[in-house]
Amino acid sequence: MNKPFKDIAAAPTRREALAVGATLVGGALLVGCSMPDALSAGSKVKPGAFGPFVKVDPDGAVTVVSKHIEFGQGNHAGLAAIVAEEMDADWDRVKVEQAPANAKLYGNTLMGGIQGTGGSSAIANSWTQLRTAGAAARAMFVQAAATKWAVPVAEVTVKDSVVAHPSGRKAGFGELVADAAKVTPPQAPALKDPKAFTLIGSDLVRRKDAQAKSTGTARYTQDVRLPNMLVAVVAHAPLFGGKVASFDAAEAEKVPGVVEIFKIPTGVAVVAQSTYAAKTARDALKVTWDDSKAEKRGTTQILAQYRDLASGKTAAPEKNGWKSFEAHGDTAKATEGGEALEIAYDFPYLAHATMEPMNCVAMIGKGPPRLVFGSQSPTLDQLNTARIAPALPGSVEIETLFAGGSFGRRTNFQSDYVAECVHIAKKVGAGRPVKLVWTREDDMRAGYFRPIVHHALRITLDKDGFPATWRHRVVTQSIMKGAPPGAPTGGDYDETGVEGAKGSPYLKATPVVDAQVLQPDVGVPVLWWRSVGATHTAYVMEHTVDQLAKRAGKDPVEYRRALYGKAGATRHLGVLNLAAEKAGWSEPAPEGWTRGVAVHESFGSVVAQVAEVKLENGVPKVGRVVTAIDCGVAISPDQIAAQMEGGTCYGLSAAMFGQITLTDGKVDQANFDTYRVLRHSEAPKVETYIVTSANPPSGVGEPGTPVIGPAVANALLTLTGQPTFSQPFVKS
Repeated sequence: MNKPFKDIAAAPTRREALAVGATLVGGALLVGCSMPDALSAGSKVKPGAFGPFVKVDPDGAVTVVSKHIEFGQGNHAGLAAIVAEEMDADWDRVKVEQAPANAKLYGNTLMGGIQGTGGSSAIANSWTQLRTAGAAARAMFVQAAATKWAVPVAEVTVKDSVVAHPSGRKAGFGELVADAAKVTPPQAPALKDPKAFTLIGSDLVRRKDAQAKSTGTARYTQDVRLPNMLVAVVAHAPLFGGKVASFDAAEAEKVPGVVEIFKIPTGVAVVAQSTYAAKTARDALKVTWDDSKAEKRGTTQILAQYRDLASGKTAAPEKNGWKSFEAHGDTAKATEGGEALEIAYDFPYLAHATMEPMNCVAMIGKGPPRLVFGSQSPTLDQLNTARIAPALPGSVEIETLFAGGSFGRRTNFQSDYVAECVHIAKKVGAGRPVKLVWTREDDMRAGYFRPIVHHALRITLDKDGFPATWRHRVVTQSIMKGAPPGAPTGGDYDETGVEGAKGSPYLKATPVVDAQVLQPDVGVPVLWWRSVGATHTAYVMEHTVDQLAKRAGKDPVEYRRALYGKAGATRHLGVLNLAAEKAGWSEPAPEGWTRGVAVHESFGSVVAQVAEVKLENGVPKVGRVVTAIDCGVAISPDQIAAQMEGGTCYGLSAAMFGQITLTDGKVDQANFDTYRVLRHSEAPKVETYIVTSANPPSGVGEPGTPVIGPAVANALLTLTGQPTFSQPFVKS
């Protein structure tokens, strides 16, 4: 996610706060509560002596409490390093613990206060918060030592969890923890000068979960085994929007191990003693579906409608008409006169294709509702559970485990698979644990997708070959439809559909811009997908600029440099220059290879990539990818490089092969045999170079994903002379 939740609960009106409170707790009106209080109503979570983010054991080991889930992106190490740096703790004795669900204590400051991980915001929103937590804990140990030794605070130092005085007196955190815990935490402790950092920015900051994941001791939802636990699967409608009309469970009930079969709002639940029994019984079910309100169109028909809307052949609906997302100059000139480059791009639905499909364990009845799973947005999951149970939101206990990937899939406004599990556990009752398991086929055919998108552009050039007018039309579904009260959508449209185009330096450098978006209703569920709007806007902007450079007879790097100069885009220029230098742009590419370049900003970071590409049997092969990133203070260079590698491969996989299609409303793909992903042998070598910066950290989990597609397309443009107007590059 880029910034889908930012300020979601910021400064709500009293009416909104009360309405939300009443809705979220099953009609119980929470009078006089602030939004964080309302979200955490009923919680019994209390911070310790060193605050909600720091614990110190009697043996001196430091535990950093992470409010952000770890699903492969490696944020736990960076978050722990922030605390350890300010605390001067021994990095080898720093551990990470997942925070409980409590929005008041663990709200994401870039998501308006809900507790959640997304938008590449984990480090960015925690930077000041965790620095302050670490500095406060350090100050408490210093004060405890100074009092015990009767020396001035200014004379006490800390290094590697050892507090010392020039007189020779020393004490470890463990020896002082009882006294330090009695010190009142300072509200505004002095923070280190970044020049004094010894941990942050060093190669010492490596993952804390590597050993557990390597040895198989890391705990995921699928690993959960609880006494008397049942397993459930759900039969979903083959068409989106379909409902259960009736079902015959006679054959399914004959399967050994089946406990109960019943209807829930999203289908028919089969509860059994094992996953095998549940799935076998589901396969034996006979369900009659009511498809009267289902989406019955295929992707060909949906995309044809988008093209007609963008061209004006079909009038936009009055309800959801065209909305301007960027306009300046005399916009009438964007549609008249001059030799114009008129181009259009199509992007397919994409699956998230997580390694671990959706799953959840729920216990409802006999005490507060309890969930055990990889919760990406505990607050949303608490709220949706509270509606069903019913219960106070904060009373819903969530034990967050590791998760095998998300890319945006594990969080949505409905908490879809979580809500299913809660409905089933409520029906089972008595607090008996129920594990809901989605197969990969379930998620591929009944989950959420990156939306289909169509872009149509008309651009004219000035006498020097630079854009003079830029007309831009985008047609895509709204991801934010169904958002809770107060969630931002960019005003009267969902800006996630145009982020990356909106505010682009190329538009800033163009005298006349008329850019609009149309977001029609379609019955296919859509969701943020790793890098959200940038998944298509980066491609459109960057591949278009290369075509403009070709028309103007200019080198693509020099052409961008000129545009960045016009727009004052100094960070873009910085990463472009670094990537071009490291890739040897001014030198010939290796024999048989061609280079392509692309630059894009997302999640506060700017990434440039130069990709070396060749064609093998008509299929693009990507060899070396040189990446430059400006992401502010680099807490863990090793992890930033890992994210650039992973993001690049994820983006390349989608650009090369990714595509979800529908025929008469039914999803055609079901698993990796029909939804092709990048193989190890196809992964490029990714080199990462980080721009030195004193700015606060910005995102790194997603910014590497959207740049590789256009970099490859631009290399192909140089190689073949032909633009690539649709993805995937390799058609099935």
